[in-house]
Amino acid sequence: MTTLKSAVCVQPGNFEPHNHWYPKALNATIHPMISFFLNLDTERIISRYVHLNPIVNTDKLREILQYKPKYFLWGGADLLNVTSAEGKRQMVVIENNSCPSGQKSMPLVDDNQEQGSYRLLVERTFKPYLKGLRQSVKGGLAVIYDKNLMEVSGYAEVIADVMNEEVHLVPFYNDAVEPSVKFVDGIMQIKNGEGGFIPIRAAFRYVTQKPWNRIPLHTKTRILNPIISCLCGGRNKMVAAKAYDIFNAEIEPHGLRIKIPETIWDVRKNEVPLWVKKMGGQAVIKIPYSNAGQGVYTIVNKAELDRFMDTEFDYDLFIVQSLIGNYEWSSSSSDGKFFHVGTIPNLKGETYVADVRMMVSATLQGVRPLCTYARRAEQPLASKIADSTNSWKMLGTNLSYKNEDGSWNSDVNRLTLMDRRDFNKLGLGLDDLIEGYIQTVLSMVAIDKMAQTMVNKQGKFRMKLFRSLNNDDGLIDEIMVD
Repeated sequence: MTTLKSAVCVQPGNFEPHNHWYPKALNATIHPMISFFLNLDTERIISRYVHLNPIVNTDKLREILQYKPKYFLWGGADLLNVTSAEGKRQMVVIENNSCPSGQKSMPLVDDNQEQGSYRLLVERTFKPYLKGLRQSVKGGLAVIYDKNLMEVSGYAEVIADVMNEEVHLVPFYNDAVEPSVKFVDGIMQIKNGEGGFIPIRAAFRYVTQKPWNRIPLHTKTRILNPIISCLCGGRNKMVAAKAYDIFNAEIEPHGLRIKIPETIWDVRKNEVPLWVKKMGGQAVIKIPYSNAGQGVYTIVNKAELDRFMDTEFDYDLFIVQSLIGNYEWSSSSSDGKFFHVGTIPNLKGETYVADVRMMVSATLQGVRPLCTYARRAEQPLASKIADSTNSWKMLGTNLSYKNEDGSWNSDVNRLTLMDRRDFNKLGLGLDDLIEGYIQTVLSMVAIDKMAQTMVNKQGKFRMKLFRSLNNDDGLIDEIMVD
């Protein structure tokens, strides 16, 4: 299952596990520590975290973990396990993604629940999100996507089972000549098999490539996640960094903080070399609106910086972050120098960079973890760098890559499962998982609060306020408001 050219209608009772998991995950046995972590209740997590971090305010942490998001209901943070020369370890948020992948990489927590956390997300987040909708908007259900058919088809089949009705699985690619989705008076319409269009009352969205250029900010069709969650941080690293900064000002008096690399935002291209120099010659440059590993440039030498400066871009503004590498070649930041803990050395003594994806979703009890997996870099960390060093091969962990025809694929060889075999290689403990979960929730809440700030009392998007935070004409011109 790699691509579909047109919509298909999914009926209840058609879920087949082998279609929705990578083969190595389908037959894997969950690691006991991961199972234990996913079954920890919120109060036990709070007790443990406050015990290890006594300056944290218990009531504030509980308030955040029990937070009910309004817009950003389903997210997945990418986290790095880092340390300092003094041995100060922490989980650092690289980004939090709206509409994240991960289900196909997660071994079953309960062998008797063959739909795994696909069903968990649909039952505890998507279904409650539709409450009271049928009376206001008439139409069917849909899953719309632009990549990752293995996972999105799983969601379509589970939604059909849970809602006991047919679900339309609809491709919605960027720059499609004849798209299968359109919006009429705020209601999503999808093309059926006869070439006509039918209304949709609610949609589960896995549209990740510039979703704001073809899905309106304001819709009558209820969409999970709504586009505002992407613009306010879920697919916009520029606004996310500002959301984290604003939220940190609120929570730092309570002993909490979203931990991210030192970040400089609103950087124009000609200013990039100055910031790279300030960080010691090593930095990460990001196009704020790209994802799936696209638009990220790791800089450790002059050749990599020159290649970036010679590249043409569609956008005017970038963000520059401190680079986390090996101790000998990590950026110097205001918080000191951090470097990757990395994987446990293999038989050759090689350590690899790995990140952890922590997927969470909103429930009636607050934001809860769904699933988790890890990804390692292509090449091991080197202790020294040279002018010819390709730093991305040592630091880039994203598995997605784009084919020449524009379709997407994944390098599954670098996937690290949370199973009995792979998990031990990561060198993570239960407290690292708890820290990663809390960092994921903090970043998710920050983005949701930013999204709420961007909506006025009449329920309209505050474009002037948004532009004051993200004054990039290339992005603003793409946004489809209505």
